[in-house]
Formats: sequence, structure tokens, C-alpha cells
Amino acid sequence: MTRVLVLTSSILGGNSQALADHFSALAGERDGVEITRRDLVADDMPHLGLAELASWQVAPEERDAEQRELAARSDALIEELLAHDVVVLGVPMYNLGVPSQMKAWFDRVLRAGVTFRYTENGPVGLIEGKRAILLAARGGEYAGSELDSQTPHLTHMLGLMGIGEVDTVFAEGLNMGEAKHDAAMSEARQAIAGLVERL
Repeated sequence: MTRVLVLTSSILGGNSQALADHFSALAGERDGVEITRRDLVADDMPHLGLAELASWQVAPEERDAEQRELAARSDALIEELLAHDVVVLGVPMYNLGVPSQMKAWFDRVLRAGVTFRYTENGPVGLIEGKRAILLAARGGEYAGSELDSQTPHLTHMLGLMGIGEVDTVFAEGLNMGEAKHDAAMSEARQAIAGLVERL
């Protein structure tokens, strides 16, 4: 059984959502593949605050009621991540970066001592044997240019946890005319089909 966690983060429910839906539909047709969906916009997680961060530093048996509630959010998201073999991120580009909803998710699964640890030679990821797929939808064309700060950022955050195998599907130029939009989405769907074959 291959368990796939599909995370979406579009406030518009647009092109990145459509790519994630396409991936989920194709993967769901394969024997031995189980899909879990999480809409990070619908989850409406707050930005990480000091009280929540501090709750992680307290031993579970020593947390008070508020700390248990705050820590439970991160604990549940990490448990969910660990339970899956592949994580798929449906990511629109907002102002050259990732949606704040996706950053809020990363802020809770990137935990020192849990998903990575610091050593004298630098940080080391503690998550092994997993891979990631980025489904990146952009209104303009940024891949391979210095303006694409999004892809390296996501790759580095995943790598910090030990998820070093990352495939990326780009759908770009989506706001540059209907013909370009349709061609880019069609090409992305074909690329997704190829990745689904590897599950």
C-alpha cells in the first residue's frame, strides 16, 4: 500500500487545486494507493505564535491544558505526515512566495528534535523513505529564473526534514492568455500522469 498525502493551499480554489484534484483522481484509480486530502485553507490554521512554540518545549506529561491543546495541532500534523509515503503539495504562487497557509503547515511539521535535529555539522532530517511532489501553478513564468524563490524554499524545507526526493510539475503563464493557460495545464496533467505511474 502506498499512502499519499495531498495538501492544497489555494485561497481561490484555482489552478493548483485543479492539478491536485487531477493527481488525486488518477492516483485514486490505482490499486494499492490510498489518498488523504488536507485543505490548508479550510483548516484555517493561525500563524505560529510564541505560546504554541513554547508548548513544544514542555515534556508531554508536564503540559497544562492549554499547552496540550496547542501542541496537539503540531503533533497531529506530524503524525499524519509520518503515516504517508508521498506528500503532494498543490501550490499557487502568491507574491513570489508560498501561501501563508502552507507556511503555517510547515511551521508545525518542521520541529527540531522531532522531524530534524541539529548536529555539529548542521541540521539532519529525521524523516526517511518519503518523497514529495510539488504541483506549482503560476500566473507568470518564473521556473529557472531568480524570481522563483518558491521552489528552492519548498525544496529546502522538505529537505530539512529528510525528504530529499522531490519532483516538480510546473503550470506557468496561466494568466498570459487562454491559449497559454490551456497548453500549460494540459502539459502539467501529462506530467502528473507520468508521476502517478511511479507510485
